[in-house]
Amino acid sequence: MFNPFRHFRFNLVSKLILSVGLILLLSLSIWAYFNITYQTQKIMKDIMVETDRLSNTIILGTHYAMMLNSRADINHIINNISKQKEIDTIRIYNKKGQIKFSNRPSELNLMTNIKAEACDVCHRKDPPLVELGLSEKTRIFSSLKGHRLLGIISPIRNASGCSSDACHVHPRGKKILGALDVVVSLEQTDKSIAFLRNSNIALAAFAFLVTSAIIFIFVMKFVNQPIKKLIDASQLIAKGEYLSNIDIDQNDEMGQLFVAINKMGKKIAAKQTELKRQRDEYQNLFELVPCLITIQDNNYQLVSYNKEFEETFNPTLKDFCFRVYKQRENKCENCPVEKTFRDGRSHYGQETGKDKDGNTTHWLARTSPIRDARGNVVSVMEVCLNITRMKQLEERLEKSEKKYYAIFNNIPNAVFVLNMNTFEILDCNKSVKDLYGFEKHEITGRSFLDLFLDEEKDHYAFKIMTSAYINQVKQLNNDGKTLFSAIRISPSEYLGQKVLLVTTSDITKRLETEQQLIHAGKMATLGEMATGIAHELNQPLSVIKTAGSYCLKKTRNNTTIKDKDFIAMLEKIDRNVDRSADIIRHMRQFARKSEVVLAEVQVNEVLKRAHDIFSQQLKVRGIEVAWDIEEDLPTIMADSSRLEQVFINLLLNARDAIEEKWRSPERATGTKKITLKTALEGNMVVVEVKDTGIGISEDIADKIFEPFFTTKEVGKGTGLGLSISYGIVKDCHGDIKATTNEQKETCFRIFFPAKESKP
Repeated sequence: MFNPFRHFRFNLVSKLILSVGLILLLSLSIWAYFNITYQTQKIMKDIMVETDRLSNTIILGTHYAMMLNSRADINHIINNISKQKEIDTIRIYNKKGQIKFSNRPSELNLMTNIKAEACDVCHRKDPPLVELGLSEKTRIFSSLKGHRLLGIISPIRNASGCSSDACHVHPRGKKILGALDVVVSLEQTDKSIAFLRNSNIALAAFAFLVTSAIIFIFVMKFVNQPIKKLIDASQLIAKGEYLSNIDIDQNDEMGQLFVAINKMGKKIAAKQTELKRQRDEYQNLFELVPCLITIQDNNYQLVSYNKEFEETFNPTLKDFCFRVYKQRENKCENCPVEKTFRDGRSHYGQETGKDKDGNTTHWLARTSPIRDARGNVVSVMEVCLNITRMKQLEERLEKSEKKYYAIFNNIPNAVFVLNMNTFEILDCNKSVKDLYGFEKHEITGRSFLDLFLDEEKDHYAFKIMTSAYINQVKQLNNDGKTLFSAIRISPSEYLGQKVLLVTTSDITKRLETEQQLIHAGKMATLGEMATGIAHELNQPLSVIKTAGSYCLKKTRNNTTIKDKDFIAMLEKIDRNVDRSADIIRHMRQFARKSEVVLAEVQVNEVLKRAHDIFSQQLKVRGIEVAWDIEEDLPTIMADSSRLEQVFINLLLNARDAIEEKWRSPERATGTKKITLKTALEGNMVVVEVKDTGIGISEDIADKIFEPFFTTKEVGKGTGLGLSISYGIVKDCHGDIKATTNEQKETCFRIFFPAKESKP
């Protein structure tokens, strides 16, 4: 039911209109009251002043007649003046109160009570008052007709002319001769006052009504309607409709309030969106985080839990945590939840239990207090991280470490763990004793460089830092004996620091076997070179034989040989003997077994020495040798004897390939030619040996450097030449490649890093 008083009580606009109206009404009433009072007093004062002035005028007007004692003139003056509309009565009293003159003839000579209303103003005291103020000599009273009358009584004083005049002498001590009483009607004045009062009241009422109407319209338009819209907007915001814009076309505070509310709604919407996002995010985190999260009360009962916990243990609300986690009937002895309830702090713990499937589960638990508004711990949140997989990995890691140490200690190669900066040996395996003769406690803490020759320590310190593999390294064991090893270096981590993991293997026996194999290859090469060597030696021997036979024949015939001819013959014999000796010495050097020592070598010289052994037999077989040598090449690091063996093997293979081509049933075309070329390409010295033989087919191109692989007939090749050559080139830090072009020409290209650049 509609209650207007309740509506007024809770309606701001009604309160505002009523309050403003009451204040306005009170203000206008006070204004009207004081205005009416002021105007009334002013009118009455003006009437009184005018009446008093009239009294003075009458006294002055009758003064001369009184001096002459002309009663007719006095009556005439009084009657004429009393004809004015506002004048009701004009009376002149003598001192005894007798009416001597009046505009009303019926009142003449009437005696009035001296204490009457008109006379009392002066005679209320004894002696009578002589001087009176305007308000004191004025009286207002009602007429028989009902309207008010204003009477002013003025004393008629004893003038000097009266006291000395001969007609009627008044004593000089007599100050007042009588009184003039003028009574005027206030009927019109009262009407004017009533009109003034009514006008003021009407004006006040009009102003009140107009102002109230304006205020009402203003309040309704600019306050009530906006407030309703504000209420609607607030209700929409309360319902969650934050982005509902309500437009108000006002630039005043109300409009600013609307703008503020719209902004507030948008900000609330943004905040609500963010809060919803955070709530959803936190809810997702709570539900989807890969941790077991529970909230427990002080009885260790589950108040809430996340999805992960539910899927792991299949719990129910209000169940006890120890029963869910560990299938116990009482709480754990070392319970972090209990500790948190006791001291209000977070606690950690590591627990083991069984999941819903009966599998053993390990987890790390951390508790956090949940407090109420007064700071009391009301519940505890327990977050558990499942570390079952970690435990399993730890067990596997432990087994793996044991297995690693077993492999580390039993691996046949020596393994060192070195400090990356100082090369200090931090750890090593048992094989170090077998290879170097040191016990583990004897060598740990020492520098790995102690195993090298003193003059080579700086060199190998640099190599260890910059290389992953170092071959044929000369080292010393515990007895001071020399051994050769191959070293592999790889960066690693050990006990949280970066280290070098160094593996060494003893290659002393392998190098000895390689030396024997290379020497066997040399012997096989010498066997293949035997025919050529015979040709090489046959020519100087033929020259020696011819010169000797010539000298012997001349001697037997007792023929004198000219000194010039004799010296020429001896010089030929001497040169050819030297040439034969050089060939034999070269063969001895080539066949000698020597250690591998890398030194600076000029490849052009080695290539020419290798060619000199075959030059004669190549001529005999009609094979042309073309030279394309770049002079003044940088030196390379190599073993001269072994490098010569490589070139000899390549020349032998070129010779055999050319002869095989010209022995084939198909008639060969072209020329028998071997091209020897050297050049500098970048920082690499390149040697090429190219022939016009049968070439290398694609199906065997990747096999020619394998040991014991040969394309020659049985008994004509060992298959070691190119394999040994490949190994020798690699030992010199070089590379060798074989290609065949469209003309079936085979080209071996050998690359060596230059020791120094070409000047």
